Amino acid sequence: MTQTAPCHILSAGFSVHRKPFHMSGGDSVQYYLLRLQTEGRSRTMVDGVLTTVESGDLMLFAPSDPYYLSIDKESYPVGKPRIESGDYHIFCGGPWIEEWWTRKQRPLVLPMPLSDYFLGLFRQIVLEQRRLSNPSPEISACYLQILCLEIDRLMSEQPAISPKGYLAYRMKQYVEEHAAYPFRLEDVAGHVDISVSRAVHLFKEAFGTTIVKYVNDVRLDMARERITFSPMPLEHVSETCGFANYTYFHRLFRGRFGMSPKQYRAYSRQTEMASLP
Repeated sequence: MTQTAPCHILSAGFSVHRKPFHMSGGDSVQYYLLRLQTEGRSRTMVDGVLTTVESGDLMLFAPSDPYYLSIDKESYPVGKPRIESGDYHIFCGGPWIEEWWTRKQRPLVLPMPLSDYFLGLFRQIVLEQRRLSNPSPEISACYLQILCLEIDRLMSEQPAISPKGYLAYRMKQYVEEHAAYPFRLEDVAGHVDISVSRAVHLFKEAFGTTIVKYVNDVRLDMARERITFSPMPLEHVSETCGFANYTYFHRLFRGRFGMSPKQYRAYSRQTEMASLP
């Protein structure tokens, strides 16, 4: 990377923790750090208070910020307490990053939607950094700039979150994290320690839709991507996206997209072929 580059990436990767991990609060980062919790939970210090970092939380550290991270056993809906934590992390620097950082007041922990697009930016940066020969580091820099600008856009789209809204947002994160697996309304409500009736009310009030409909919408979006971009059998798509049976999935898919899963796969492939030169 030339010295005139607006930003550069020192390192980027994806980590999975299955054993306890602790980084002392006396340590500090030397560069800007973007860390996205994608699976499970961890903990960090926010204003001197040990705070849980949930799946979907983005941690932002500037150079010389104290860095405390703890990963221990957590209780999950199914099975015994276990350690399960995954994250993307990017260490970066440069004048563009410094300027971007000062544009807004940036909290240490920021909730982000785990959309395929947002996750895809982290994945692409990691893939670029893993190339054995990287003759075009400017590509990584461009992806990093897009990621930072997307963070700003998502921040501006998030309304001020009230205590009730925060509970609803945590339930939404739980649904997005567990959508591919069977779970009950009791599991969603239990995640934030409230009753099912209150959970249903808060979610509808915050997002204008029911928990059940949102679960199905997330699963259908997952299924659409797999139908379009993978050769996976349709019954397997249904199963891996959390649907109890193919008949139910088929009915919901047709109702949402106006065609059956088989028709949608044929349509998407025809569209892809038509776009080729």
